[in-house]
Amino acid sequence: MKLPIAFHPIYKHPLPEGHRFPMIKYELLPQQLLYEGTAEQDDFFEPDVANLETVLSVHKRSYVNELLELTLAPRAARKIGFPLSAELVERELRIAKGTIIGTQKAFDTGIAFNIAGGTHHAYSDRGEAFCLLNDQAIAAQFLLNQNLAKKILIVDLDVHQGNGTAEIFHDNPSVFTFSMHGKSNYPFKKEVSDLDIALPDGTNNETYLKILSETLPQLIQKEKPDFIFYLAGVDILATDKLGKLSCTIEGCKKRDEMVFEQCLKHQIPVQVSMGGGYSPEIKTIVEAHANTFRAAKDFFS
Repeated sequence: MKLPIAFHPIYKHPLPEGHRFPMIKYELLPQQLLYEGTAEQDDFFEPDVANLETVLSVHKRSYVNELLELTLAPRAARKIGFPLSAELVERELRIAKGTIIGTQKAFDTGIAFNIAGGTHHAYSDRGEAFCLLNDQAIAAQFLLNQNLAKKILIVDLDVHQGNGTAEIFHDNPSVFTFSMHGKSNYPFKKEVSDLDIALPDGTNNETYLKILSETLPQLIQKEKPDFIFYLAGVDILATDKLGKLSCTIEGCKKRDEMVFEQCLKHQIPVQVSMGGGYSPEIKTIVEAHANTFRAAKDFFS
């Protein structure tokens, strides 16, 4: 079974010291998936940059122009967290295109991945927290504009609330935003998703999985989406430096399995973006992300 995965070689562009560690996983994860046989070389595809009009379907033209022209105000640039550069903007445009292409491939295979993505802190008019353009929001609006979907569910299980996604789709009844995240974690001023579940510090596997198992099936039954976007951040791990929850690698994989089981049960195509992961050891991050692909192969083969 083919497992479509968007890969972005632009990640190999050098970054200043202090910004390299969170990017290493994007090079190591494909290598691990190929080494162990979870993915094959022809599963990977390299997207070009997203069409500007597609990006402007969710982002303000003034903001996008500032990115393209590298004229973002210093304060706004600092909120992003990366030094603004043409390579960084191109990276984000490729991420968005990878997610768009993934949605189209998911209609054939049931599931598709973006080796990166999950840039859910990008608002319609600004970026923050390493997110410039909101890849899943752009792709969701693309499906709606092309009449490829009528109702979309975004399942955001990153430890941080999908504040940008919530803002973008606040008044759009065709997209239901569900975010299950750490209550006391970034962003400290939360937006309002269609459904927010804020978890206390130290939430463990048992509690986390119980809440998800009671929520997701009912949500799918009620909303009846014809496409799902899944943000599979692995920053719910107890080891994560930016997390505050207490899930294990096994619990994180079980979470992925729950999502995929529901997608498969209801025959709903799903696009998966990787989201965050900031454990001190890179092997922990790569293993947790690799589990998401392994679970998909088990369910969709």
